[in-house]
Amino acid sequence: MINEEQLAALLADLEPEESQAQMAYRVLEEMIVTLQLPPGSKISEKSLHRSLGIGRTPLREALQRLAIEGTVKILPRAGVIVSDIDLADQFKLIEVRRELEKILAGRAARLASPEEKQHFLDLAGAFEAAGQKDDESIFIHADREFNALTLKAARNNYATCAIGPIAAQTRRFWFLHFKRFGNLARVSRLHMAIARAIAVGDESDARAASDRLIDYVEEYTQQTLQSML
Repeated sequence: MINEEQLAALLADLEPEESQAQMAYRVLEEMIVTLQLPPGSKISEKSLHRSLGIGRTPLREALQRLAIEGTVKILPRAGVIVSDIDLADQFKLIEVRRELEKILAGRAARLASPEEKQHFLDLAGAFEAAGQKDDESIFIHADREFNALTLKAARNNYATCAIGPIAAQTRRFWFLHFKRFGNLARVSRLHMAIARAIAVGDESDARAASDRLIDYVEEYTQQTLQSML
């Protein structure tokens, strides 16, 4: 289960106006994505209520939202189960993710404020450090900030809503398989390129850099699939 430090970090990221249901959703999604609740595990509302201090009704609302997104399954008389990761579905997710992330990166480059551009430049430095030091913790922290900042800077609620469930599914796949098939130095460089392009306001380069990242994601997903044949 999620520990106190991880819960505190998640709660610190919440906006003041976010509801209990939104808080429950964010916490549950993070637990599922990072495999603290692995595929096939049963989710107990009672134990979550006790450990997270979140009410039953918000938890129920969050689980229903996760079920709509395909992250969990609500089974009659069996409770809530974390969905399995369908490898074949990853390629469908990648196809949609490619277009959405390209839109978001391009818009962020065009619309980011000077302060946001400086933040992207700082994140580019963090990605560079993650790759040079082969430090996954630096990368994960920078990636979380980068994703949130890109959504904010892109200023498109429709794209933000569309990418949410796709990002959750692809991140879960990443946590499960990246240690075997991923290349931290390479993926850090690819993220650094997007962050730098956005920081200098180069919309075309940001979109191209986003495409290169998804090319890489597709490549290691294919490697994962081949290893299982």
